[in-house]
Amino acid sequence: MAKIDFKNVQTMIGAGAVVNGPITLKGGIIIYGKVYGDIQTDGPLRITISGQVFGNVQAIDAHIGGSIKGDITVTNKIVLGSKSEITGDLIYRSLIIEDGAQFEGSCSVIGNKKNVEDSSVKKDLKPRFTIASSPSDSNA
Repeated sequence: MAKIDFKNVQTMIGAGAVVNGPITLKGGIIIYGKVYGDIQTDGPLRITISGQVFGNVQAIDAHIGGSIKGDITVTNKIVLGSKSEITGDLIYRSLIIEDGAQFEGSCSVIGNKKNVEDSSVKKDLKPRFTIASSPSDSNA
């Protein structure tokens, strides 16, 4: 199985971190903690087993080991790891689902260059989920 290249990751969200987005960045990102809000990157995205995202995601490639509640749009490949839990729609060129992955949503394959331009860059992502408050809000 071809692996996603995470050599040039420039951003990491640690296991104890809770980030309220949206997040827009250049380069790859690895998430060990929680993100509340949309993520948009021109590099690869990795959500580790401990990582949680509550929002839509756009990336070149994505490897999901943890959980995400939101749509995932990638121009290349999505890997759903064996412990992953995804609630949302997937748009991709290539999809790998490992045994044990949990997925609820629809899938759309990017078939040609026109579809890549139309679907991989969703300019106006609309939230699928409303977040009433994050854990950090109750401690304020």
